[in-house]
Amino acid sequence: MRSRQGRRPFTARKEDKTRINENIHAPELRVIDEDGEQLGIMTRERAIEISSERQLDLVEVAPDAEPPVCRIMNYGKYKFEMEKRARQARRHQKVVEVKEIRLKPNMAEHDIAYRVRHAEEFLSEGNKVRATVRFFGRQIIHTELGHELLMRFADKLDDGVIEQPPKLEGRQMSVLLAPRVDTPGPA
Repeated sequence: MRSRQGRRPFTARKEDKTRINENIHAPELRVIDEDGEQLGIMTRERAIEISSERQLDLVEVAPDAEPPVCRIMNYGKYKFEMEKRARQARRHQKVVEVKEIRLKPNMAEHDIAYRVRHAEEFLSEGNKVRATVRFFGRQIIHTELGHELLMRFADKLDDGVIEQPPKLEGRQMSVLLAPRVDTPGPA
């Protein structure tokens, strides 16, 4: 048996559901030519005939319309442009990460200040910060200390704004902080 080591993982491609030429099933179509001018409503056969005369493809652009709208165009070029736009959109997409900072209910002020500096750094990079207080043993009785600590932590942050107020989940309480809109991200 062959090893899969060194081989690229299989990724399923999104199937293109655009119907072209003979794959269009509607008997009547609203047809638009390559310049964007409407040719009117006509039979499927006539529309395919016109597109083949111009050596182009008949592409269904609005299948849910009544009658479906088809455009005469070079489908290969159209598909390439759409893929190019999708790549461009992915390239300019900003991925926001959520960084976590852990606190304890009985932390010293210096330790809190140290974590505030780290949170400021994360927020200035454009990331969100989740500050979490973990309660150990009998500390769970005093959840108000954790709430107070998280609010103090959030107040010390200049670049952060509370997106989600402190919330108790099991034995930990957390607050979600987001960067202020007016602060510029990394250039």
